[in-house]
Amino acid sequence: MAGSPGDWDLTVQILLFIGGVGVLYFGAEWLVRGAGRLASRFGVSPMVVGLTVVSLGTSAPELFVSVLAALRGQGDLAIANVMGSNLANIGLILGISALIRPLAVSRRVIRREVWVMLGVTVLLLPVILDLHLSRLEGIGLLGLLVAYLFFILRTVKWEKRKDLGEFEKFAKDADLFARGPVRDFALVLLGGAGLMLGAQAIVSAALEIAHVFSIPPLVIGVTALALGTSLPELATSAVAAYRGEADIAVGNIIGSNVFNIAAVLGTTAVIAPIDISGRVLEVEFPAVLLMTLLLIPIVRSQQAISRAEGAVLVLAYLGMGYWVIH
Repeated sequence: MAGSPGDWDLTVQILLFIGGVGVLYFGAEWLVRGAGRLASRFGVSPMVVGLTVVSLGTSAPELFVSVLAALRGQGDLAIANVMGSNLANIGLILGISALIRPLAVSRRVIRREVWVMLGVTVLLLPVILDLHLSRLEGIGLLGLLVAYLFFILRTVKWEKRKDLGEFEKFAKDADLFARGPVRDFALVLLGGAGLMLGAQAIVSAALEIAHVFSIPPLVIGVTALALGTSLPELATSAVAAYRGEADIAVGNIIGSNVFNIAAVLGTTAVIAPIDISGRVLEVEFPAVLLMTLLLIPIVRSQQAISRAEGAVLVLAYLGMGYWVIH
C-alpha cells in the first residue's frame, strides 16, 4: 500500500538531510586538503597546518550552516548548531576516540589549550547575556580568534620538537603538502561549493522536519544538525586515536570548539546579527560549560583519557542531550 504524500515528503526531507551531511563532510575534507596544501606552498610549517588549518576546516560545516540559518532569520538554529557541536565534540567525539584507544595527553594541552577553550567559552556568556549577538560583538569574537591564532603561531617555536611531531606526521599522512597550485585551488573551490550546497540542504531539511514533528528549531539545531556538522571532527579524531596520535585527537576537538565560538559565531554575527532565545542561557550554554569543566579533571588525571573516562564523557553527553531535549 502506497504511503501518503505527507509520508513521502518526510522521507524526501530525511534523505535530503542525510545527503546534505555527506556533501558537507566531503566539502570539509576537500577544503582542508586544498587549504593545507596552499598553506604549505607559502611556507607554513606542517605543525602550524596541523594546529590551525585542520581545526578551521573541520569547523567549516558549522560556519556555513550557521551563516545560512542566520540569513534565513533562524538565529536559534545558528547558535544551537554551535552549542550542540561543542557538546558533541567533547562528550561524544572525544569519548568515542578514547574508547577506540586511550589518549595520552601532552602537557601543552593540559597547561594551555584546555584552559583557553574554557576561557573562550566563559567569555561568550557576557556577549550573549542581552540575548543578542550584534555585528560589533561579532567583530570582537573574530578579534578573539585572531588573538588565538597569533598565540598558536607564537608558541609553536617554544614547543619541544617531540611534542609537535604528531602534527607534522598528521599533515604528511593527510597529504596536506603542496601539489600543483591549480589542483589545490580547485580543491578549495570544490570544498567551498560542497559546503554551500550541503549547508543549504541540511538547513532546509532540518526546518521541514522540525515543522512536521513540531520540534523547536533550537532543539533540532542542538541535536541532529549539530551531529551532522560534527562528522569531520569525528572522522579526524577517531582516525587520529586509532593511529595513536592523541594530541591530534584532543587538539582537533579543543581547536574546533574555540573556532566554533570565535570564528563561527563571530562571522555569523557580522553577516547577520542573531537574536537569541532565553533558553540558550538556561539550558544550552550551561550544558556546554559543564561539559567543558568536566574535561579538565579528566585530562589532568594521569595526563590521559582512559577508556573508562571516555565512557564517562559519552554518558555525560547522552545525559546532557536528554536535558537539552526536555
